[in-house]
Amino acid sequence: MVTAADLTLLHTSPVHVPVFDALRDRHHPGAVLRHLVVPELLDRARAHGPASVAPALRDLLAGAGPRPVLVTCSTIGATAEAQAPALGAPVLRVDRPMAAAAVRTGPRIAVLAALASTLAPTAELLAEEAGGRPVSVATHLVAGAWDSFEAGDTAGYLTRVAEAADTVTGADVIVLAQASMAGAAGLATTGTPVLASPRPGLAAALALSAAP
Repeated sequence: MVTAADLTLLHTSPVHVPVFDALRDRHHPGAVLRHLVVPELLDRARAHGPASVAPALRDLLAGAGPRPVLVTCSTIGATAEAQAPALGAPVLRVDRPMAAAAVRTGPRIAVLAALASTLAPTAELLAEEAGGRPVSVATHLVAGAWDSFEAGDTAGYLTRVAEAADTVTGADVIVLAQASMAGAAGLATTGTPVLASPRPGLAAALALSAAP
């Protein structure tokens, strides 16, 4: 179905651009995606905490114009969403729809991340989406995965994540905390559902963009 939705996406890595363009072409033909790639936001957030990037986020998102924004970096997602009232436009973190799906799937949630800075924001988001329902969140840092990512070894990165997913036990659902991990969902052989954020995140953001 062709849509006139117009969406700005804020990334902290250029690897996300072709991923979201491919999702658009496959599931949302006609949608207009405008990509902003600012790697230094993640560097600063890792060094000084996500709140440290709030002023830069306000400036960047204000410059994007009065249209919805999808933020694909889980580390700075909550800080970005908090800018929405000042901007007067919706700001959605890409992992929010995935988190909502996870808490609907079951109370025992395993979170995999390649960056330690992503673990706490993801756990907090899951608790928020649970809305008071009891959930148990077990976080796992995938050893060596980020080194592979930074080296440009995408296959090695996704393989490490998939192998980590296959070792998870006692969970109702596995959450891949970073958008860059999405390809690992198809590589994992576990019988536990493995959720990734790009597809549901893009769909939700485009629905906001298309709303009157």
